[in-house]
Amino acid sequence: MSKALKTSSYDSFNSSRKEHAARIMKQVNDGGAEYVDFRFTDMQGVWHHLSVHKNALDEATLCDGLMFDGSSITGWRPIHDSDMLLSPDSTNAVFDQLTEHTTLIVFCSVVEPSSGKQYSRDPRSVAVKGEEYLRQTGIADEARFGPEPEFFIFDEVHYETSPQNSFYNINWTEGAYPNSSLLNTKGHMRHFGHKMLPGKGYFPVPPVDSANDLRAEMLSVMNTMGLNGDKHHHEVASGQHEIGFKYADLLTTGDNLQLFKYVIRNVAHNFNKTVTFMPKPIYGDNGSGMHVHQSLWKNGEPLFPGNEYGGLSELALHYIGGIIHHARSLNAFTNPTTNSYKRLVPGFEAPVYIAYSARNRSAALRIPHIPEPRQRRIEVRFPDATANGYLALTAMMMAGLDGIQNKIHPGEALDINLYETKHGENNYGLLCTSLQDAVRALNEDREYLLKGDVFTNDLIDAYIGIKQEEIHMFSRVPHPIEFEMYYSI
Repeated sequence: MSKALKTSSYDSFNSSRKEHAARIMKQVNDGGAEYVDFRFTDMQGVWHHLSVHKNALDEATLCDGLMFDGSSITGWRPIHDSDMLLSPDSTNAVFDQLTEHTTLIVFCSVVEPSSGKQYSRDPRSVAVKGEEYLRQTGIADEARFGPEPEFFIFDEVHYETSPQNSFYNINWTEGAYPNSSLLNTKGHMRHFGHKMLPGKGYFPVPPVDSANDLRAEMLSVMNTMGLNGDKHHHEVASGQHEIGFKYADLLTTGDNLQLFKYVIRNVAHNFNKTVTFMPKPIYGDNGSGMHVHQSLWKNGEPLFPGNEYGGLSELALHYIGGIIHHARSLNAFTNPTTNSYKRLVPGFEAPVYIAYSARNRSAALRIPHIPEPRQRRIEVRFPDATANGYLALTAMMMAGLDGIQNKIHPGEALDINLYETKHGENNYGLLCTSLQDAVRALNEDREYLLKGDVFTNDLIDAYIGIKQEEIHMFSRVPHPIEFEMYYSI
């Protein structure tokens, strides 16, 4: 099968739909596709798809778009006004290497059929508008992002919540506490003498690292699908892993994150394993984050190198200042689950303080040591991979741009181990400690997101509504730990 087919820069709402339709049909015919899989993303970051046989497609159908029921998508349309339209984009189309039948994946934005305009609650359209706004500011013409999503690989996961029963149970060969399915008939672990202790999983070789071949297969499939994967390794927690792929512009990185998760989950499934991007599925060990490297460019030249702290420019420091200033409202997008805040606690290499520093991994923002000045960038360390990539990346860029526009200085850098300090011993605030805190912060601090109509109040209110439902569910359901703490009181 063909590798990823990419075209030039993307602007689906200023380019004609006819051009995109022609490109897609050419890709179908040149690559021998039997099916075209049209994919779009909801506000929670879930990827949805509609597969259409090639015989049912032509340029006219693609120009018109594909109708679907928006009332069946969480947080979108009411049932009495549910018709929505998928607008196919030819830019990042790629052949799926994981399907039995030759299938071309086509990313779609969502359009209001009555007006032909971008749907304000479509996350991918937010990224499109974000790139347009960036160019309109004159500050830069490209924002580059390099996310590093971490994930867990397990053998079996079972969970249930009912009125009288609530549990989860995880089995995995690297776990320090084996479950019954991993024991032999005598009740002993099956040939697992090479144990991985909690917090000791960083960079071991096989057989302690039990998933080397699986990660290699994941990376190889990623490369056949245009993701430019470059490295893979075991992370600190048992069962925790990371696979790197090349940076790209805002929209392409959002697309790549969706493709990355799809590949990782499906390759694991084909190996009879299961993957989760939950930040903290295992108590007492490190959680999974998604550190995001980012930089601004103009006319092919980097804007972050300079002679200020960490080899940065003043503009880059102001970008950091914007993210620090808006960090707590950003948490609603970068750390969007109740589970996210079980990771953002002291003691497990996750940031707690809203501080920045060079090379310091205990800070919320880090300036990596880069020998080549042109590659100078910042690394935001508090996000996790449950984030909707389109919304989280765009929100961070909007915060950084607000810092540049208002010349927000980030304050003094902290070149100390922040895990050894106490709140009040420095001048920096704390990241949110719960999803409720983050949603409240977003509700109170949203103006920077509304510039250029990139985000809208309609989207933010709908997003907050979804998160409030999650918080409500989490707060109302009895938890097993409550029985342990309170049953006999």
